[in-house]
Formats: sequence, structure tokens, C-alpha cells
Amino acid sequence: MAVLPGRVLVVCTGNVCRSPFMERRLRHELAGTGIAVSSAGTRALVGEDMDSGTRTLLQDRQVDVTRFAARELTTDLVAGADLVVVAAREHRAATVRIHPAAMSRTFTLRDLADLLSGVIAAEIGDPAPGTTWVRHVADTALRRRALVPARQHGVDLLDPIGGPPSLFAEMAAEVDAALVPLVQVLLRNPKVTG
Repeated sequence: MAVLPGRVLVVCTGNVCRSPFMERRLRHELAGTGIAVSSAGTRALVGEDMDSGTRTLLQDRQVDVTRFAARELTTDLVAGADLVVVAAREHRAATVRIHPAAMSRTFTLRDLADLLSGVIAAEIGDPAPGTTWVRHVADTALRRRALVPARQHGVDLLDPIGGPPSLFAEMAAEVDAALVPLVQVLLRNPKVTG
């Protein structure tokens, strides 16, 4: 039986540096799966394009940078997401504050990477009827919280806004590394349909 793909929402502060980079990298990696990826900011620079530093790094990776505009995080956006991936702990707190029911499916990117790293197929299993694949992956990560020690340091992604290209490159390297286990698990389901 086919499983609906689901939606990922990525969150940072201004929605012009970290979250656009994560959003567009995820979209690129998940192309063809039907998984929808979007982003928002807790204090978004609404309507602004992504920062030129982020744009350059995405273009260097052959990732689409068109049709982007920063938008504010809302209850509806959070409620509609099967998984919320945030840049820093402050964004997780803000997300859960506006929609408490999202607590179990909201993770910092680096925590999520730790939780999903090394997951074997047997741990993932099949989603319950009516559950999207993305929600099932979020549920899998949540179940692993008791098994994986929480990071004490290095949870938050570097915020490069206003900084030199080297800061953007450092942020991109952090994101690229942390996306690997998430993308591997999201791509693992052969039953996903668009």
C-alpha cells in the first residue's frame, strides 16, 4: 500500500540564511519523492530574498534558488507539517510555544541527525495507516530519544547573517553534514507516492 510522502518545515530566525539553505538542500536531495519542504522564520524578514551568502553556496551546489521569499512562522504552518526541523534550540521553543502539539515532531537539525544516524530498516518499520512517511520518520526519531545521548554542545547551527563568506561556508558545512542521516532515512521508503 502506498504511503503519502508528507511535509517538512524548516525554521530559523530571519528565514534568509540558515532555513533557506536547509530547505533548498532538502528539496534538492528529496526531488522526486513527493515530500514537500518549506521554510519560515521566528522573526522573519518577510518578503525578502535569501541572503546572497546563502544563495551563492546553493548555486555552487547546483541547487535551485528561484522563487524564494522569507515568511513568518505561523500556527498553520506548524500544524500542517509532519516534521519541523529547526536551526537552534530557541527556534524549537518558539515553534512549540505557538503550537504545543508539535513538540513531538520538532527537532534541531543536529539532534535529528544524531537520532537518525545509524538507524536500521527494522527500527523504522512501516507507518501506521494514515500516517505520512515524514511523520513516521519523526516518530522514529522520537522513539530513539531514550537510546541516543543528547548533545551537550554544538546543538545550534552557526548563524552567519552579516558575516563574511567564511561564516556562510561554516554554516553550510554544518548543515550538509547533519542532513546526511535525515536524507538517508527519508529516501529509504520504497512505498512513497507523490
